[in-house]
Amino acid sequence: MREATATLPALHPVSAGDLRRRIWLVQVGFGALAVAACIGAPLVGPTTISLRQVFDTTIPFGQNVDAQIFFIARLPRAFAGALVGGSLAAAGVVLQALLRNPLATPFTLGVSAGASLGAMLVITLGVPLTLLGSAAVPVASFAGALGALAIVYFLATMRRQGLSTLVLLLAGVTLNSLFSAIILFVQYLADPSQTLQSVRWVMGNLDVGSYRPLVWALGPMGLAFVAFARLPRALNLLTLGADSAAVRGIDVLRTQRVAFLSASLATGAAVAVGGPIGFIGIIVPHLVRLLVGADHRLVLPASIGLGAAFLVVCDVAARTVLSPMELPVGVITAMLGGPFFLWLLVRNR
Repeated sequence: MREATATLPALHPVSAGDLRRRIWLVQVGFGALAVAACIGAPLVGPTTISLRQVFDTTIPFGQNVDAQIFFIARLPRAFAGALVGGSLAAAGVVLQALLRNPLATPFTLGVSAGASLGAMLVITLGVPLTLLGSAAVPVASFAGALGALAIVYFLATMRRQGLSTLVLLLAGVTLNSLFSAIILFVQYLADPSQTLQSVRWVMGNLDVGSYRPLVWALGPMGLAFVAFARLPRALNLLTLGADSAAVRGIDVLRTQRVAFLSASLATGAAVAVGGPIGFIGIIVPHLVRLLVGADHRLVLPASIGLGAAFLVVCDVAARTVLSPMELPVGVITAMLGGPFFLWLLVRNR
C-alpha cells in the first residue's frame, strides 16, 4: 500500500484562468469523443447502413431498415457502453484517490462480486424474466451490489473512529473471495443451461435490447455523478493524506463517505447493466493522467468521456471481430487491460 501510494503523481499549480480553460477543453474534447463513439458505433456491424439513410425523413420509419437497425438494434447498445464505461472509469478515479492506491479498481471493494452473486442466484433459481416490472437479473444484481456495499461500509465504520480505508480495502478483498466462492458453488449446483447463462453474464456483455434498462440505471448513476461533481478538489487534497486534507479545511470523513458511496453506487448500476466488465476502471484513469496530468478537476471528467468512448469501441470490436459470432466485451477489455495492469505493476516496482 505504501509503495503504491508513493507513485501517485504530484499536482502542479496553475493559474485560475489556465485551469478554467483546461477544464473547459477537457470537458468539450473528451465529451465530443464519447458522442462521436456513440454515433459511429451503430454504423458498424455485419449489415452496412448509411447515416444519411438513417436520418432520411422522407422514408417512413417502419420502412426505413437502416433507421430501425440504428435506433432499435445498435444505439441502445452504444448508450449502454457509454454509461457503463463512464461510470466504471469515474469510480476507478474516485477509489484510487480514496484508497491512495493507483492499483485500486471499481471492483476492489466487493461491490461487483455482490452484484454477480445476486445475478447468479436469480439465474440459478429460475426467477421469472421480469420482477416488479423490470428484468430480474439487473434488479437482483443491483440488490447484491447494495448488500455488499452495506457490509463493507458497516465493517469500515464499526469502530466508530471514522471510515477506515484500510478496513475498506481488507473487507472488500475478503468479500470478493467469499462471494466468488459462493458463485462457484451455485454454478456447480446449477444445470448446464443455467451454468452457461451465468458464465456468459460474468464475462460481461452489452447486449441491451431496449432503452428501458438504461433509463432504470440513470437513477443511481445520476446520483453518483452528482456526487462526483463535488469531489475533485477534495480528492486532490485527500491524495496528500487525511491530515494534510483536514488542515486545508476538508471534512475528511464526509469526503470519504461520499466518495465510497458514490463510487459503489455507480459500480453497482454499471454491473447491473453490463455485467462485471473489468479493467476499465484502471486502464482509463491512468491513460488520462498521462494525457492531462493528476488534477482530479481534469482527470474525472476526462475519464468519464474516455471511459465511455473506450467501452463503446471495445463493444464494436466484440461484435465484429469474429462476426457472426459475438465475443463478450469483458473478454476484449481483459485482453487489453491485463498487459496494461502487469506493466503498471512493473513500473510501480
